[in-house]
Amino acid sequence: MATTRKAAAHWEGSLMEGKGEVTLNSSSLGTYPVTWAARSAEPNGVTSPEELIAAAHSTCFSMALSHALAQAGNPPATVDTAAEVDFQPGTGITAIRLSVRASVPGITAEQFADFAAKAKEGCPVSQALKAVPISLEAELV
Repeated sequence: MATTRKAAAHWEGSLMEGKGEVTLNSSSLGTYPVTWAARSAEPNGVTSPEELIAAAHSTCFSMALSHALAQAGNPPATVDTAAEVDFQPGTGITAIRLSVRASVPGITAEQFADFAAKAKEGCPVSQALKAVPISLEAELV
């Protein structure tokens, strides 16, 4: 069954001086402020589209990796993924870096690296972001 998720953005004013908010429609996750300054300089407690992409990508990758490991008979004890999304004003998103540390009983570091690489390629968010270079650092702990 296909699913559809919703979010909405409201913006007031010009790009540089304006401000807005993004609302995630699932449960009580709420509304988050956004500004150009948070996107192009320091966040100062305000989010950006790139931070939301990083959140989605790290979550999707963790889920894909966990599923692949479990299906191969090696469910992970833990999977911790961080994503960094680079934004260059005037150019756009220029790079994404995934970094994963996981505890997976019964596999070698080489096997883990292979599972991680396949999860990076197969994760639906990675698929949607193919236009951007995505690197991966994988560590079995």
